[in-house]
Amino acid sequence: MNPNFPIVTIDVILDRHSAKEVLTAILHSILFHRLFGTVKPQTFEVLDVTMPGVSDPEMEQLVTEKVDIFWKGIESGANKRGQMIVTFSEKRAKKSWFQVYVGEEEVPWEQWIVNAEMRQPKSEDRQEFNANLASTLLKALNVMLTHTSSERGRTAVPLITNATGISPFPIKIAVKVGGVELG
Repeated sequence: MNPNFPIVTIDVILDRHSAKEVLTAILHSILFHRLFGTVKPQTFEVLDVTMPGVSDPEMEQLVTEKVDIFWKGIESGANKRGQMIVTFSEKRAKKSWFQVYVGEEEVPWEQWIVNAEMRQPKSEDRQEFNANLASTLLKALNVMLTHTSSERGRTAVPLITNATGISPFPIKIAVKVGGVELG
């Protein structure tokens, strides 16, 4: 599978203590860098790392819902690995064989895959675990900034023709645990 749009991957190892907080901050940071409407910023402090976010009730609800689905999937099964996949699309006219307009279709232009693995560090390893997680968050921010400001990251964004709302593009967040899509 070789899609003709960028896929950005972020790998993170989490523990029960900070999983929801970390995933919420990562998703918010991705949205912060990819919403093109008027964004009211907010910040998330996670393990002494400040991450940007979006203060918008609809986006906050979407992120909370998806993080909760991920959490429940991890908690209820034996599999401790999962993904949160953020897909940005554009609406294009869909045509049939004879070039007859038959409605609109959503065509992805960029995807972000957050690969998350749950671990439970021993209490004596907590400090090292948290330091590694903080380092992972800083790397994730660097990946976001590097990609969104790169030539490939900028040219991936379609022409904005409808500038209403917080995003002119449809956004989907899929949750997978053990390779199975949830919720």
